[in-house]
Amino acid sequence: MKLYLETSPILIEKFQNMINHSLHKLPVGVQNFESLIRDNFLYVDKTAHIWRLVNTGRHYFLARPRRFGKSLLLSTIEAYFQGKKELFEGLYIQQQEKEWQPHPIFHIDLSPENYSSVEVLTARLDWHLTQWENIYGKEDVQRSLSARFENCIMRAVQQTGNRAIILVDEYDKPILSAIGNPDLQNEMRTILKAFYGVLKSQDGNIRFSLLTGVTKFSKVSIFSDLNNLNDISRDRYYYDICGISQSEIDTIMQPYIQAFAEVNGASLESTYEIFRSLYDGYRFTASAKENIYNPFSVLTALVKSEYGYYWFETGTPNFIVELLKNNNYILSDLTAKPIDSTSLDSKDDHGQSVVPLLFQSGYLTISHHDAESGLYYMDFPNDEVKSGFFRYILPFYTSLKKEESAFSIGQFVEEIRTGKPQEFLARLQSFFADFQYDAQTTPESHFRNVLFILCKLLGMHVDAEYMTSDGRIDLLIRTNDYIYIIECKLDSTAEIALQQIEDKQYSLPWALDHREQIKIGVNFSSEKRRPDTWLICRDSDADEQKEILNQEDDLQGVPQDDLQSDLQNIEELVKNNPNITRKEMAEKLHVSPKTIARRLEKLSHIRYVGSGYSGHWEVITL
Repeated sequence: MKLYLETSPILIEKFQNMINHSLHKLPVGVQNFESLIRDNFLYVDKTAHIWRLVNTGRHYFLARPRRFGKSLLLSTIEAYFQGKKELFEGLYIQQQEKEWQPHPIFHIDLSPENYSSVEVLTARLDWHLTQWENIYGKEDVQRSLSARFENCIMRAVQQTGNRAIILVDEYDKPILSAIGNPDLQNEMRTILKAFYGVLKSQDGNIRFSLLTGVTKFSKVSIFSDLNNLNDISRDRYYYDICGISQSEIDTIMQPYIQAFAEVNGASLESTYEIFRSLYDGYRFTASAKENIYNPFSVLTALVKSEYGYYWFETGTPNFIVELLKNNNYILSDLTAKPIDSTSLDSKDDHGQSVVPLLFQSGYLTISHHDAESGLYYMDFPNDEVKSGFFRYILPFYTSLKKEESAFSIGQFVEEIRTGKPQEFLARLQSFFADFQYDAQTTPESHFRNVLFILCKLLGMHVDAEYMTSDGRIDLLIRTNDYIYIIECKLDSTAEIALQQIEDKQYSLPWALDHREQIKIGVNFSSEKRRPDTWLICRDSDADEQKEILNQEDDLQGVPQDDLQSDLQNIEELVKNNPNITRKEMAEKLHVSPKTIARRLEKLSHIRYVGSGYSGHWEVITL
């Protein structure tokens, strides 16, 4: 999918010159508040939120997706508590604060490391402690990490006369790194619990603390002693504390988007619409006044003068893929099933709660909230996240390599949209070849997940377990011209699967629809761990196209001379009569329609163009 408009180098240079001379520079990747201000980068004022935090409480916790401005928020708070008034000129907090009293700052950043072992975590904490001990001094005796932290806070308060500020960036990085390794997680949790326990023992010496992360992993166990830790992740007053709100897009960002539109030769209205579809849509609380834009993607798109999947390209959700596969999760349930408030705030230490984790890490967001039932309905926030998510996980669910997926997806698009169920089912089956299954993965759920991923990537309307008055359709795909009704069975028969579609009258809701209905029964073999037979029934040509296509039948046992003779005869029939049906071929050659279907699979240079009786055969010259 092409996400950008063609622009000349001259126009891009003109845009960059305008940004450099008439507007603040855009802070892509700038996370330090002081350097951002001193180097004349744009700052979207969030200091009203900081003022409220500082003056209404003491200990806070905030979860937001990566690249959403958490580090800049902590850096801004740090500069505020350092008393650097000159950096806040013209900002909300400058008008409110009168004292600008400096405080000792303990800023713990756990983001730089990959925590493959406990030693990496202890080394990172030791590094921070050493920096502080060089400032405030240390005891001669060897002490634990938590004891050293406690000593640093006490010495800092004694030496400065002011209480300490505790800021923690990416508190959950060690826990996320250890997903799939419960023993390592437990070791990490033990160390962090003792270390953060100092916040309670030194409460009287702490003026303010804010701990941030991507998820709420282990919040209960790590911070179990901090019962006064205020979680503002879904607080209505702080829904836009990170990210860019719609009102900020319409005001502060408007000149930049206007320039972007002019460079790309597009209207301001259409540019706004594309920005909304790609980067908007985050809703961290149901009571939020407006949705939030992804700041990293918005700023990067403006700097580069073209659209792209920038946020997704900066990091890949490996831990989420493992979580989905380990739990044999049905992907359609991510957005199909509602979740209650308690589950949405899940703080499951071992990461078994899929939807809460996806919500907290930015891959899902609140679509709407049913106040009466208290249930939340989830969806992907925007096209960048949805497309990036499914493109990334597809190779994990198939035998496709990353470099092959784009071509295969393109072919799949063509086959579904042009009404070629046999072709797309055969291609889909190839995705299962040589795929290494986990013990907990069932072939039926795997098939549904693969088809769901592909349909989401194609932008098609796909529903899993679609409810009708007589039952639930396993999979329903709707395109402009076709409605695919698919029923799946395990260790049964394709005939039984197709018969269920007929008996339950699954197609009845679309009886008056102009689109052609294609009913498909699929049987999975638990032994082969893949679909082995399917049955296709098209309303437009039921007699001709209702046939079982057993993929295990590779024509073994057919004499080679007879096979070659049949292939030559079929090719001759098609050349003489492009409108001939398979049934007519079978009658002329005195074989079954099933055999004709087998022979046609061998003739890759013969294809059927169109659908039903309105189509015709073509022979491609090789």
